Amino acid sequence: MRRLASPQVRCRPALLLLAVLAASCSGASSAADLTVAGAAIHVDISGGEPLIGEPAVLEWVRRSAGIVARYYGQFTAPRLQLRIAIQGGGGVQGGKTFANPEAFIRVNLGREASEAQLKDDWVLVHEMTHLALPDTGETHQWLSEGLATYVEGVARVQAGNRSELDVWSEELHSMPRGLPDSGDQGLDRTHTWGRTYWGGAMFCLLADVQIHERTGNRLGLQDALRAILRASGGLSADWPIERVLRTGDAAVGVPVLAELYAKYKDTAVSPDLMGLWQQLGVEPDATGVRLNDAAPLAPIRRAIMRPR
Repeated sequence: MRRLASPQVRCRPALLLLAVLAASCSGASSAADLTVAGAAIHVDISGGEPLIGEPAVLEWVRRSAGIVARYYGQFTAPRLQLRIAIQGGGGVQGGKTFANPEAFIRVNLGREASEAQLKDDWVLVHEMTHLALPDTGETHQWLSEGLATYVEGVARVQAGNRSELDVWSEELHSMPRGLPDSGDQGLDRTHTWGRTYWGGAMFCLLADVQIHERTGNRLGLQDALRAILRASGGLSADWPIERVLRTGDAAVGVPVLAELYAKYKDTAVSPDLMGLWQQLGVEPDATGVRLNDAAPLAPIRRAIMRPR
């Protein structure tokens, strides 16, 4: 089951400075500078050194940034300050993303984290993905968190860091949590965890499939998101959601994003997810899922996961 990632936020520079200073007082620290896809990433590690050593941590950062850059065709910010706070325990323990005026991510890392845990980590990819979307306000948090949830899986498959079977299996298990419950008033008006993360991811899946269908499988959500990042510069920009969706739609030549938003923003709509997965050739079995390449929309499923 997907753990809850801390939501992205934009904060004023003074608050960001306080966050950095507070983190720097938590113990021994070290710093390194990386360049990934032309982006400058400054990494601060505070709270001591993890057992696996600093080189393994920097490789995790480089790998995560590379995954995101491959998906978007560029990294999601020209410069990034990344603060890694070492804490007790193992694994990656959540993160937060800020942008104003510079991109800043804070991630908590367990001192006993293993290289295998870092290779399988989704948190840092999720946080770096947040930097690609303009700030559309708290009402539309479902779009930010849903995109990061959906893109993380697809981007890691495209980079060879996660299996396609694993991603579809997670979606079959978790995406139904994004369906509306009793009293739901649509994505803009219902801010539960399930609707924010998996309801947003469901919107992205529907958009991806429909864009592929309506462009003859030439283009997908990935093309729309790349255009949004190029036009806006990402999270440091304040854009109304209508401008975000209009920019994505213009890039793919079909108004899928705007149409889906009109349908889902203030109405409780339950799409037939199982029917969609069956059309895509994603079929549950005893071990998770199996992929049926004879299914009607199997070419779209393969196109979504194919590296660009």
